[in-house]
Amino acid sequence: MTLGLSLSPQHRVYAGFAIYSFAMGNIFPRLPDIKHAMGIEDGTLGLSLIGTPIGTLTALTLATPLLERVGFRRALLALIPLVALAYAIAVHARGPLALFLMLFPVGLMIGSVEIMLNVEADRTEFLLKRRIMNRAHSFWSMGFFGAGLFGAALGHLGVSPQLHLAIVVPMVAISMALFLGGYQPAPARFASTGDKAPTFARPTLPILVLVAVTLSAMLMEGASIDWSAIYMRTVFDAGPFVAGFTVALFAFSQATTRFFADSFVDRHSPSGVARVLLACMAAGVFMVFLSPSPLLSMLGFALLGIGTSALFPLAISAAAQRTDRPAAINVAALSQISFVAFLLGPPLLGFVSDHWGIRSAFGIGIPFIALSLLTAGALGRRAPSEKPAATSNEASGLARRKIPARTGEA
Repeated sequence: MTLGLSLSPQHRVYAGFAIYSFAMGNIFPRLPDIKHAMGIEDGTLGLSLIGTPIGTLTALTLATPLLERVGFRRALLALIPLVALAYAIAVHARGPLALFLMLFPVGLMIGSVEIMLNVEADRTEFLLKRRIMNRAHSFWSMGFFGAGLFGAALGHLGVSPQLHLAIVVPMVAISMALFLGGYQPAPARFASTGDKAPTFARPTLPILVLVAVTLSAMLMEGASIDWSAIYMRTVFDAGPFVAGFTVALFAFSQATTRFFADSFVDRHSPSGVARVLLACMAAGVFMVFLSPSPLLSMLGFALLGIGTSALFPLAISAAAQRTDRPAAINVAALSQISFVAFLLGPPLLGFVSDHWGIRSAFGIGIPFIALSLLTAGALGRRAPSEKPAATSNEASGLARRKIPARTGEA
């Protein structure tokens, strides 16, 4: 006998992404309260938050053999509730160093969950013989949207971050039992090649060009998730609900775009789609940077959600379809080099905010968007449906063992 609802394989994948993002997303609407309670500046908060991506990168690089020995079912059912519990403990930190140290194990768990969910989604795609990855990540954004709304509501009611995050733990545990209690891992897919992604893959010049395409999306996604609530509180003295709702709005626009991304990309060239997304991102950055009102800023964050939604998946496909090296190595190189943006993003944006104001922390995205526009042609002009699907899927499956969901990979 199994617990919970009887769901199809793809619906279990969707539920896993949504519950996981809800478990990790509730802290972000409360960052202004955490910062205020500690009495620290944006730069110091940014250095504290870097504990999570360092832990995540460590797990993405090293955790796969251990997870395979433990088994995906046992590890996934345990780790997602533990992510919620670890965040609930971390918000009791008294100072920035303690917060950094408490967030490092959170990152280890997040990286492990990322490996399992993305590999499971890839295997389920292979089992069903159709794409579900972008839609799976749209459910990640939907879960984050729910976390933003829930955090906004509890902040508006005056509930402390500590109690708020404690409430999330049983919610996540019950949801896991209900929707993933009957989860059994999909059969492993066997790639047609014996290539294995190395621990570190050396990037070639074409891969570095693809990294340039993705940098703006990765930087601005991290900025919107980590700093949008603080931006609204600092610039407009917005209340907790408005600040938290801004985080949710970013996630909602990102989720909606990801939900329809697969069919849209199939009808247009990757480079053309990328330029449209970059134009949305640029409009969003300018709105946030120059906005005179909260409503215009919220519209800017919605455009940032659209703009950051699918650039990384397009770059992954372009890397996988190159013929200069095995696809797995090219994709691993792109994934690992691009992820450095998450390590550098929080302290960089915090430093900029401390010295030139939080608007400038978003304005710094403008030259990165310009760089992405200049290099977007590297994504190719043919639609993905015109290219062999097997090579791309096999390589992207290996890549997803190393990259976080919040990067928006497909």
